[in-house]
Amino acid sequence: MSGSGETSAIPRYGVSELTQAIGSLLERGFAPRFLLDATVSRPQTKKGHLWLTLVDGQASISGVVWASQLAKLSFVPAEGDGVVVVGKLNFWASRATLCVQVLDVRPSLSGVLRQFERVRELLSDEGLLDPLLKRPLPAVPQRIALLTSVPSSALADMLRTAAERWPAAEVIVVPIPVQGSVEAQICAAVERVGTQAQELGIDALVLARGGGSREDLAVFDGEQLARCITACPIPVVSGVGHEDDTTICDLVADYRAATPTAALIALLPDRSMALQGISQLKRHVRDVIQFQVQGCKHQLQSQWERLLGLHPQHLLQRERQLLDHRRQLLQALSPQHLLGRGFSLVRDGQGQIVSSVGQLKAGDGVMIELADGALDATVGHIHRHQPCPGQPKAKPNRSSPTRRMGKAATESLPT
Repeated sequence: MSGSGETSAIPRYGVSELTQAIGSLLERGFAPRFLLDATVSRPQTKKGHLWLTLVDGQASISGVVWASQLAKLSFVPAEGDGVVVVGKLNFWASRATLCVQVLDVRPSLSGVLRQFERVRELLSDEGLLDPLLKRPLPAVPQRIALLTSVPSSALADMLRTAAERWPAAEVIVVPIPVQGSVEAQICAAVERVGTQAQELGIDALVLARGGGSREDLAVFDGEQLARCITACPIPVVSGVGHEDDTTICDLVADYRAATPTAALIALLPDRSMALQGISQLKRHVRDVIQFQVQGCKHQLQSQWERLLGLHPQHLLQRERQLLDHRRQLLQALSPQHLLGRGFSLVRDGQGQIVSSVGQLKAGDGVMIELADGALDATVGHIHRHQPCPGQPKAKPNRSSPTRRMGKAATESLPT
């Protein structure tokens, strides 16, 4: 009887009662919604519903995304993706089966980083991350394409920066989704801009997204998007997230900006700096023109003075001055000039210039020419000068310079 009493103390259930009790216990023990960190395994779609296994290396549990919810997801996980699931427990009492009903799912940080490393290694092996492939940005872009979400605070900041920095540039805004499983849509926008770039005169493309968690930026880690950027025919500037965030887009773009606004600053010239440069250039041009004008003035003045020097009147005046100078020189060298200073010329009876006492003897008649006339005289006595010691005795020399000068002087005197 004691055994019968112990048995009556143990709760007794039917199968349905037990499963219902388990369901009630689960409902009371868990919140209506919870977050679950897991890795996706064996995802497959059946009748529009996505079935998957959520594992963490030590345990696993089934999960399901109903078709109605699957259409609303921005991110559809694949095999091996690390995810954060927003879910609730589903317990089917009829079969005592437990699974997680997935209400929303997004990539986990670990999964995002693994995807980032996988794509980076793949592209690096192909040489697509080589810095030598980076194209220079246009110095003064006339038209740029801006791919970002519309509307957004990042877009407003970029448009304001463009207007303040370089209003001459035209900004073509191309709306794109920037979160979730939208890589294909972003790729299509990049390809469309690249195809029409030459026709529309687009000089560069800016791919931008404001801040967010690293998981939110996972769409910019896609391999397909990276290949679209490298194939784009115009330079691409990446302005995704914050300065500390690095995506695959940043690695393959021609220029990586820390923020969306920094992308516009890097791409567009600074109007104030350009105005300063123009002012400096104007001053330089003015100085060069003034220097050239002064040089031309000096050259014209020189040519004018040369032209005046070639005028017949000036040439005649110059010749007159030359003749006057020669006349004065001849007057200075003329015997008449010497006679005017008190010198005289002595001629013998034959009219020859007497340059030595050896040409005369006492009693010879001579004619003495002075500045204002001549007089006849007779040699009375001849006085010879005594030569200096060591000086040879002077001999009459009809060809001596003194005689020649005397002869020239004689010939120049009026008869």
